[in-house]
Order: sequence, then C-alpha cells, then structure tokens
Amino acid sequence: MSGLLMPTKTDRGWAVQMLPEMAADAGVADGSIVVLHFQAGGVTAEILPPATEEMKQEVREIADKFKDLFAELKRRGD
Repeated sequence: MSGLLMPTKTDRGWAVQMLPEMAADAGVADGSIVVLHFQAGGVTAEILPPATEEMKQEVREIADKFKDLFAELKRRGD
C-alpha cells in the first residue's frame, strides 16, 4: 500500500480518497472516494466515482462567480 490515508469527516460519514491499489481491488475508477458509515457497532461503505471534467468546470465557474462573497465569508470567519 502506498502512503497514509487521510480521512475527512463529512455529514455523510468519513470520506477517504481511494489509493489506486484500492480502486483496482474494488474494480472502480482511479480517484474514487470511499465513504465509511459507522452504525451500531458496524461499518457500511459506499464508493463515489471521481468528479467528471464537466463537474469540475462547473465548480470552477461557481467559485469564480462568487469569489468576492467567499472572500468576505472567510474574512468574517465563515
């Protein structure tokens, strides 16, 4: 296994970027994310595919359109 996995807590569970070896073992696309859900002493997981180029472009456009608002929110402490 190559490197340390850094999970991120989200409102859906704990998200972990899958290593290429993990994605290959699971038969999913490189860049996929596994979301772990802890419940009643157990764990379930879902695998989210990587964002498409179209999705990434839309996010860039939104970020650019609202960059002044985001800067003000950051200045105020979100």
